Amino acid sequence: MKYLISMTSITYAIKAQNLLNSKGYRCDVVSTPKNVGTGCGYSISVREDPKLIVRILSENGIKYKEIIK
Repeated sequence: MKYLISMTSITYAIKAQNLLNSKGYRCDVVSTPKNVGTGCGYSISVREDPKLIVRILSENGIKYKEIIK
């Protein structure tokens, strides 16, 4: 299952993608669907447990808005 995590900016989305990919987690930057979520209009798409992913983001100072299932 894929999860979307909405980001606060495109800059944080790209930083998240680079960080997660470097740690072996598959991550893509995608446009947030207009009818779902909030944020800058960009999200990251991941397959791993989103709670693990947001913990990694937080530990590395990367801001995000919310997890979208």
